[in-house]
Amino acid sequence: MTTSLSPTDAAARAAAPGTDASSVIDRPPIPRRRPTVRSRVARVLIYAALSAIAIVFTYPFIWLVSASFKPRSDVFDNLLVPKNFTFENYLLIWQEAPIGVWLVNSGIVTSLAAITVTISSALVAWGFAYFRFRGRGPLFALVIGTMMLPGAVTMIPTFLIWNGLGATGTLFPLWAGNLFGSAFYIFLLRQFFLSLPRELFEAAKIDGAGNWRIFSQVAMPLCRPALAVTLLFELQAAWTDLMRPLIYLRDTETFTVPRGLKSLVDQYGSGGEWHWEIIVTASVITTVPMIILFFIGQKQFVDGIATTGSKG
Repeated sequence: MTTSLSPTDAAARAAAPGTDASSVIDRPPIPRRRPTVRSRVARVLIYAALSAIAIVFTYPFIWLVSASFKPRSDVFDNLLVPKNFTFENYLLIWQEAPIGVWLVNSGIVTSLAAITVTISSALVAWGFAYFRFRGRGPLFALVIGTMMLPGAVTMIPTFLIWNGLGATGTLFPLWAGNLFGSAFYIFLLRQFFLSLPRELFEAAKIDGAGNWRIFSQVAMPLCRPALAVTLLFELQAAWTDLMRPLIYLRDTETFTVPRGLKSLVDQYGSGGEWHWEIIVTASVITTVPMIILFFIGQKQFVDGIATTGSKG
């Protein structure tokens, strides 16, 4: 005798493992709700607002690229499509300044600064997150309190230290300070470490792993999104840093990109020879690496921000 199934029994049999799908009564699909006129209007307004904001933020760079292909007389004509299109500025900039050397110097400083601050900050953050010791809270508060100090307060003592070590005039002071970590990155990574299940580390310790192995093989892979955010933040900060190169660098051959652009502004910009086409061309060349870096790491950057925010 064949027994008919009610919709409730059919759903139960469909959920049970090993049930043949053909024996379950097909249910009609739930109809989709069509978007209302109000929701469509809201979506159009949101897209329009986002497009307007994007145009506002990208316009300066578009203008910069356009001006780099203009002769000296047309740089400030405010036309996004040059009337007299020329590549001469890109050939002239390599003759007027050692911009290739500046790019190499900035690449060295930026890479070393980003790698050292990421590793050192992760080590300190791991210590505050994993280990339990007396005075941990006040000591962490002291580290965070250093963020309240303006950079001008420590500028002269830091210069005296590097000058006493004979490091002025070299690239060393531009990145070596990151060997001691950064308070902001320590806070960011500590919060991420605290969100990880402590049972994972206890299980690794039971299996015989030491503290360094737990940190390097368990904690660090799980903390990869936060490490990516730290790395990208410091890459951008070190690439655009002007203050420290102004203080420590003297020779043109040791200039980084921001320090080199400052020298070009002094030579060809205000108070100089007024060759602004050279300055805007150099600005485009030095901005392109950061744009490429963002497009390469944008997925890791977005995932890291989202993951860190949800776990904080």
